[in-house]
Formats: sequence, structure tokens, C-alpha cells
Amino acid sequence: MTGGILGFLGGIGLFLFGMETMTAALRDLAGERLRRWLLRITRTPLRGVLTGAAITGLVQSSSAVTVMAIGFVGAGLLSFSQSLGILYGANIGTTATGWIVAMVGFKMKLGTLALPVLFLAALTGIFGEGRLARWGRMLAGLSLLFIGLDLMQASMAGMEGMITPDRLPDDGWGGRLMLVALGLGLTAIMQSSSAGVALTLVLLGSGAISFAQAAAMVIGMNIGSTLTGVLASLGGGVEMRRTALANLLFNTGTALIAFPLLDMISPLLHATLIGRDDQTALVLFHTAFNLTGTLVFLPLTKHFAALMQRLVPDRPVTLAAALDPALLTDTGTALDAAARTAGAMAEAVGAALGAALAPPDRRDLRPLAALPGQLDPARQALERWISQLRIPADRPEAMARMAALMHLIDHLARLSARAREYERIAHLADSPRLARPARAVAAALRKRPRPGQAQRLVERVQGFARQHRRGAMLREHAGIIDLPGVFRETDALRWLDRVADHAERIAHYREIAEGPTT
Repeated sequence: MTGGILGFLGGIGLFLFGMETMTAALRDLAGERLRRWLLRITRTPLRGVLTGAAITGLVQSSSAVTVMAIGFVGAGLLSFSQSLGILYGANIGTTATGWIVAMVGFKMKLGTLALPVLFLAALTGIFGEGRLARWGRMLAGLSLLFIGLDLMQASMAGMEGMITPDRLPDDGWGGRLMLVALGLGLTAIMQSSSAGVALTLVLLGSGAISFAQAAAMVIGMNIGSTLTGVLASLGGGVEMRRTALANLLFNTGTALIAFPLLDMISPLLHATLIGRDDQTALVLFHTAFNLTGTLVFLPLTKHFAALMQRLVPDRPVTLAAALDPALLTDTGTALDAAARTAGAMAEAVGAALGAALAPPDRRDLRPLAALPGQLDPARQALERWISQLRIPADRPEAMARMAALMHLIDHLARLSARAREYERIAHLADSPRLARPARAVAAALRKRPRPGQAQRLVERVQGFARQHRRGAMLREHAGIIDLPGVFRETDALRWLDRVADHAERIAHYREIAEGPTT
């Protein structure tokens, strides 16, 4: 009996570790292309459902797909309502693990075959490099998953009589509610609804629980899968907390739909062409009620999004608001957040300079005075964020984005220093000749021109500065202005030249840092 319990626990552990290893490797293999594909296709909630389900089924991680969606919202690439479609789809896609277990793990008995595959995959993962190593880790994780599944099944033979349907809550409504709570608790302990569903399938196949009991537990596991996100969101940003709450309410609503319909649809689930056994019916039930919940919530997405925005209102926005720690789990999304932060910093400088350089009747120096208090904390947060990213050398696109971000931080630091040269800014603002090009440079920072447009602006400003430096010298020689006036003029022109160069470089590096989005 003790050996059976230990073997069963060991099987769960192998399954969990294999699932985590396989998921991490699949996510790394998908890389930047997965991020671009998800963004390109997800333009409506319905498309979000389809792509969220497909990608979650591919990488076997609903949390990874959800984090990417949060990053897109934070970067302004998707609206919150569009991201909800991804969330619905991720809940459908995560049921793929149950299908793998039921249709392959149980019916094909791959545990023994997985042993030599595990040996070869482990060698590949240890001694291989780049994508080859990732493929090795993915196959090793898959092998551990099937070995753990076989160990759980074998261990159940030594535990006969220990777990039986009559030892669990009865099949009445009260008993089923208790089983829902049991399923929720198991998922909270194991931190994996996929492992919980696999465990339920093993118990169901051994006769330890009935189909109705298993279905009630799976409903609870579906709700329990949201708890990790809820806990992680407590210290996260607004979008993370909104998404976690939306996921909890969506899964709870789906459970409320599925629970009373269980007896009605059970005969239908056992009469399909793909199989009439309890295990097949259970995974079909898991997918069906998530799909039903999606069909109910999808037409209400805009209203649901508005409700979430009321329940989790926006905080006062800081320049580093996009740097949510939860996004660090996905490199591409973390780079998106960093690029957005750098862009927000540049635009804040442009807006403050534009206000300070405006005509006297509209001039406002307060944003410029407040700028250091905004920029310095944001730059420090961005530097810390970048230092936490680890990008493999075989990811050239991500490496290029990282390098561009480092250049951006350097230009932003120097631009921040120039934004504190108040005397030169005041001279530009008061000069009828210099105010107009200075405002154009400020607008370039605020409105983000394309790199080609920014380059043409730099060339015009540099030509203008050269011309006016010579003009200042001639006016001094003619006695129109004194020597200190020449110094003020040339210093202001030099400031304008340098800031225009920063604007062009920032536009150039922002384009690289944001990466391809189509």
C-alpha cells in the first residue's frame, strides 16, 4: 500500500516536471515568431479566440499566452477587449493536454517507449546547443510526462480499495459542489490544471471515481487554474490584475453554465464516434464547457471589458507603468514593455519642451520643471528591467532589440540632461528666428516621426544652425549684438543641433526596439 502511494506521488511529480520542461522548451522554440503571429492575427475577439486556442495548444501554456496578451495591451498594440478573446481561447487550448493523455497516453501506452527517447533527448538537451538543445528538452519533458502517467496508472493497482466512489462525496448536488471544491484545491496545490486533469483521468480509468464525480472535479480544476494568476497579479500592474480577474470571472461563469447541465449532456458525451468510454467523455466535457463559455461570453466581450475596467480602474500613469514584473517571464513581451517605456520617456521630453517653447500666450514651464522627477525614476526602472533579461545568443532579433534599447537609454539620459539647460531653452523660446525649428524638434520627440523624416529634420536643423552661427558672428562684427549675445546664440544653436540628433537616433532605435509587428 505504501509503495503504491509513493509511486502515485512520484508519478504526479514526474508528470508535473515533464509538463514544465516541455512547456518551457516549446515556448523557447516558438520564440519571436509566435509573438508576431499572435499579434498579427489577433485583431478582433473572435480571432483572438482562435489564435489563443491554437497557440496554447501548441506551447501547452495558457499562462505564457496570457502574459503575451497582457504585454500587447500594455504596449498599446491591442485593446483590453481584444486581449479577452485570447484569454477565452487559451482556456480552450489548455484542454489539449487532456486529449493527449486520454487518446495517446492511455490508449497507446507510451511509457515504456518513452524511456529510450528520454535517454536520447536528455543527451541532446545537455550536450546540444541552441534549437537542438531546446528540441531535446521538449522531447525529454514529453517523455517524463508519459512515464509519470504510466507510473500513476501502475500505482493505482496497489491502492485498490483505498479510493472508491463511495468514499468520496455522494453524487447529489451538495456532493458535487464538494467535489468542485476538491478539484479547485488540488489545482491550487499542484499549480497545474493539466496535471489535475491527468490525475482525474487516472482515477476515473481505475474505477476509483465515477464519471459524474470526475466531471465535477474538472469543473473545480478549471476555476483553480486561475488562482496562480490571481496571486501573481497582486503585486502586478493594472492590466495584469484586470486580466487575472477577468480569467477568474470567465472560468467561474463557465463553471456555472457547466454544473447544472452535467446530467443532461452526459449521455451525449458517451455516444460520440471518437469513443464511448468515460475518459474520452471527460476530456470532451472539459473542452465542451470551455467552448460553451466562450460562445456565451464572446458576444458580451465589450461589456465584459468595460466591467473589468470599472472593477480595476486605472492608476495614475507613470512613465514606467508598462514594466510589470509578470511580463519578465516572456522575453519578447518584456522587450515590448521596455520599448514602450523608452518611447513614453521620449514623448514626455518632447511634450515638456513643446510647452516651454510655445508662444508666450501658451507657454507653460511646469512640465519642464516636473520632468526630472518623472524621467529619473523611469530610467532607473528601465535599466533594472533590462539587466534582468537573459537572451540566448541564437536569438538575433531579440539581441538586436536589446542592443537598440541600450542605445535608447543612453540617448534618453543625455536628452534628460539637455532638458535641464533652462537658459538655452529660454533663449530659443524668446528668439523669433530660433523658436520655430526648436518647436519642430520638440514635436519630433512627441509625435515620433519615421526615421527617414527624423533624418531630414536633423539635416535641416544642422544647416540652419551653421547658417545662423555665421550670421551671429557677422552681427557681432557689425556691432548689432555684443559678444555675450553671440555666446548665448551659439550655445542655443548647439543645444538645438544636439537635441535634433537625439530625436533622430531615438526614432531610429525605437523602430528596432519595438521589433516587427506584422
